[in-house]
Amino acid sequence: MRPLQLITQLFVTRRLYFLLGISVALFVLRFFFELLAQLPWIFLGALVIAFVADFFFLFILNREPVMERHLPERFSNGDENEVNITLQNLYPFSVNAMLIDELPVQFQNRNFAIHTRLKPGEEQSISYKVRPVERGAYYFGVLNVYIQSLLGLAERRFKHEAGAMVPVYPSFLRMRQYQLIAEAAQVAQTGNRRIRKIGHSMEFEQIKEYVQGDDVRNINWKATARKGGLMVNSFTDEKSQQVYCVIDKGRLMKMPFHDLTLLDYAINASLVLCNVALHRQDKFGLISFDHKAGSALAADRKPVQLEKVLQLLYNQQTSFLESDFELLYTRTRALVKQRSLLIIFTNFESLSGLHRQLPYLKRLAKYHLLLVVFFENTELSAKAEEDINDLEGLYIKTIAGKFVHEKQLIVKELQNAGILSILSPPEKVTVNAINKYIEIKTRQAI
Repeated sequence: MRPLQLITQLFVTRRLYFLLGISVALFVLRFFFELLAQLPWIFLGALVIAFVADFFFLFILNREPVMERHLPERFSNGDENEVNITLQNLYPFSVNAMLIDELPVQFQNRNFAIHTRLKPGEEQSISYKVRPVERGAYYFGVLNVYIQSLLGLAERRFKHEAGAMVPVYPSFLRMRQYQLIAEAAQVAQTGNRRIRKIGHSMEFEQIKEYVQGDDVRNINWKATARKGGLMVNSFTDEKSQQVYCVIDKGRLMKMPFHDLTLLDYAINASLVLCNVALHRQDKFGLISFDHKAGSALAADRKPVQLEKVLQLLYNQQTSFLESDFELLYTRTRALVKQRSLLIIFTNFESLSGLHRQLPYLKRLAKYHLLLVVFFENTELSAKAEEDINDLEGLYIKTIAGKFVHEKQLIVKELQNAGILSILSPPEKVTVNAINKYIEIKTRQAI
């Protein structure tokens, strides 16, 4: 073993420092108590022998542990993702191990360490969870394990070059969580409820025999004459309707709530909506915009559409300029020829901000069914409900209440313009958007 390698791998423990402190104290007491004449030297000699033995166990035997990190192909943004590490002890005695994984810089975790104890030849599977809050590439570094023998006076560091990159995609774990929503009529976090249909679906499914309770208006008289018994036409909900999620990437979507930006909440909700729409056999498309034209994906219901949406959402970033809704109108008119459901994820912080964009939203609503999803500022709502004890608190509560009230006025303005809207807390935007989509489908409003 090279001397430099020995220096970089050898570390002394707190136990050794503690015993050295006792040794120093014995030498000091030796000047006052003659009975301790040889005891300090005996203690120091025993300590040196123990340290040499510890060094022999760790370095001369030289049994490097087997360790390997197991990472998923990709992480889900905003969710808990599991990382597994296998560690096997090859020493002929039990060891104490401290595992330090070099986490990606995005986690900003400088004190990550896992302590465990391994018997001779034992292999352990160690797992921990990480929660990324940014999309992009996450680079894992070296695996470090510090091994101590039973004496615990020295420890040896082993390094395993296990560098790896894991991409963080929009929340596909949440997409799987809500997959069953596609089969429900309406979903809420506390339960389900049915919604009465308005109108009549005209998508033919089959001709079947009449049973009591069928609508007599659907009797097929030609089939009845041929069959010799009452036959009725059966209809089903219309399919292959176009659903587009339109994502605003302007400066207002940069606001953070619970470590995620509003853009990330919109992206996660769009991915879940894509999965739900495809399960309901609708065509799903995607458009993004800010002060200039962004990405676009034509509506389709092929099996590869979900993966295309996932790859497209992976690279979306917020700009720091105000979004151009006039550009959105002209681009949507050029790309989307068929009447569709447009779900626009955006944010309005003031009534004047809405009034600047309302003319373009009204124009879009002439050709498509428009649903505007914007975000409630939960921090301001909490401030507006706080108890006050001084004049400054009264001022803050009044201003917060003004902004909260203005959000409600924005909802009213959109309703007066004949535009559907959702004002949602960021963490509930996925559930609320899916509920509204299924409600629209159930009412056959597209």
